[in-house]
Amino acid sequence: MEQQQNLWNFIVQQRDKLLDQTIAHIGLTFISLLIAVAIGLPLGIFIARRRKAAGIVLNIAGILQTIPSIALLGFMIPLLGIGPLPAITALFLYALLPIIRNTYTGIKETDASVLEAATAMGFSRWQVLTKVELPLAFPVILAGIRTATVINVGVATLAAYIAAGGLGEFIFGGISLNNTNMILAGAIPAALLAILFDFLLSRIQKINLKKLRLAVWLMPVIILLLSSFYVIPSFEKNKLLAGFTPEFMGRQDGYLGLKSVYQLNIKNVVISDAVMYKAAYEKKLDIISGYSTDGRLKAFDLVVLDDDRHIFPPYYAAPVIRADVLKTYPQLENVLNMLSGKINDSIMTALNYEVDYLKQSPEKVARNFLLENDLYKPPQNGNKGTIRLGSKIFGEQYILINMYAMLIRGYTNLNVETKTGLGGTKICFDALTNNQIDMYPEYTGTGLLAILNASANTLDKLKQNKDSIYHYVSGQFKQKYNLTWLKPIGFNNAYALMMRRKQSDELNVHSISELTNYIDKQK
Repeated sequence: MEQQQNLWNFIVQQRDKLLDQTIAHIGLTFISLLIAVAIGLPLGIFIARRRKAAGIVLNIAGILQTIPSIALLGFMIPLLGIGPLPAITALFLYALLPIIRNTYTGIKETDASVLEAATAMGFSRWQVLTKVELPLAFPVILAGIRTATVINVGVATLAAYIAAGGLGEFIFGGISLNNTNMILAGAIPAALLAILFDFLLSRIQKINLKKLRLAVWLMPVIILLLSSFYVIPSFEKNKLLAGFTPEFMGRQDGYLGLKSVYQLNIKNVVISDAVMYKAAYEKKLDIISGYSTDGRLKAFDLVVLDDDRHIFPPYYAAPVIRADVLKTYPQLENVLNMLSGKINDSIMTALNYEVDYLKQSPEKVARNFLLENDLYKPPQNGNKGTIRLGSKIFGEQYILINMYAMLIRGYTNLNVETKTGLGGTKICFDALTNNQIDMYPEYTGTGLLAILNASANTLDKLKQNKDSIYHYVSGQFKQKYNLTWLKPIGFNNAYALMMRRKQSDELNVHSISELTNYIDKQK
C-alpha cells in the first residue's frame, strides 16, 4: 500500500509533465502511423496487382522490422540528426510491414466469384477496388493497422533517447536514477495506451457492413486528429537550448541542483549521452550535461563550464565488489587494486578519446595501457572459478572492465565473464546486489547521491571533500549492502556542463553562474 501511495504521489507531483509526455507519445505514434498508412496501403494494393513485386516489397519491409529499434534510431541520427524527424522515420518504417502485408493479403484473398460478378456488372478497375476489394479486405487491413499501432506505442518510448520526447523520458530516467516510481509512471501509461488503442480499433474492426463506409472515412480523420497531438518544440533563435540525459534531469547533482542552487532555467530536451556530444558539435544543442573525462570533449572542441557554486561532488572511480566474493577469492583485492593511482584525469580522457572518437575497441585500448605500464600478463588456466564483471553503457566503463578482466586472467587462475552495457546505475547496482554480477566500477558521487540518497546535512558535513566522501560511501555500502569499495583508481569523472569553446568565448560564458546571468538577460 505504501508503494502504491508513493507512486500516486509521484504521479500527482509530475502530472503536468506526465500529461505533456503522454500527449507527445500519442502524437509520435500516430504521425508515423499516418505516414505508414498513406504509403503502406497503396504499396499493398500495388503488389496485390503485381504479384511478382510482392516478394521483394514484403522482404524489404520484413528486413526493416528485424533491425533492433535502438539500432534503427542510431542509423537515422547521422542522416536526420536528433529530435522528432528520426524518431518518426524509424516508427514509420516499423509500421510498414503489417500494413503492407495485411493490405496485400486482404485484397489477394477476395473471393474470385465476387470479382467476376463486379466485372460482369460493368465495374471499372477503380470501382472494383473501392467498392468491392477494399471494403471486403477492410477487417484484415485494420488488423494490420492495429498491429502497427501497438508496435509504435512501444517503440516510441525510445524517442526520448534522441530528444523527441514521449513517455520514455520517465522510463529511462527511472532506470538511471534507481527510481521505480518514475519507471512505472512512464511504463503504465504506455501500456494503457497500447491496450486502449488496440481495443478501440478492434471495435471498429467488428463494425457491420452498413456502417462500413462511415468507418472507412472516419479512420483517416481519427489518425490525423491524434497525429496533431504532437507539437514539435520550437525555440527562439536567440535562446540557448540544452540537452540533458534522463539521469541528469532527475538528480540533485544535475538539473535539479542547477535550478535550486544556480536558479538556472534553460530550455532543454532529454537526450542520450551517446548522441548529445555530436549534437552540440553540430550546433543543434548549445549546452549539454557531460562527464569531465570524456574523450569527446577534445574531439568536438567543447569546454567545461566552471561549477563555481560546487553542486557536482567528486566522482572518483573505484571497483565495487561483493564482500562474499572477496572472502571466497581473497587474491582479487590486490589484483583489482593494481590500477589504483595509475590513471589520472588526463590519462582517462586520452583513453576515452581513443574509444569515443578514434573508434578503437575498448579491449585494444585497455590492453595497450596495461602493456605500456608493465601490468599485462598472458591469461592463465582460469579453472579455479569465474568472476562476473559488469559495466555501465559508455566507453569509459568498457575500457575499465576490459582492464580488470585482463588483470584477473593474467594474475589469477580465475576465469572472467563480462556483462557490459548494463545501462545506468540502477541496473548495475541491482545486478550486483542480486548476485547477477560480482563487481563493477562505480563513482563516489553516484554512490553518494543516486544510491545512498544522502541528506543535505550529510552533504554539508562532507563538504565536497573527496576523501571524506569516499570513506562515507564505502562505509555505508559495507553496512547496508555488504559491498566493498576497493581503492580509487585515481581519476575524477565528475558531471559537468559543457558548450562549444567558440560559443563560450563569444558569449563570455565560462562558468555556470555566467550562463545563468546570460540567460536572465535574454528574457
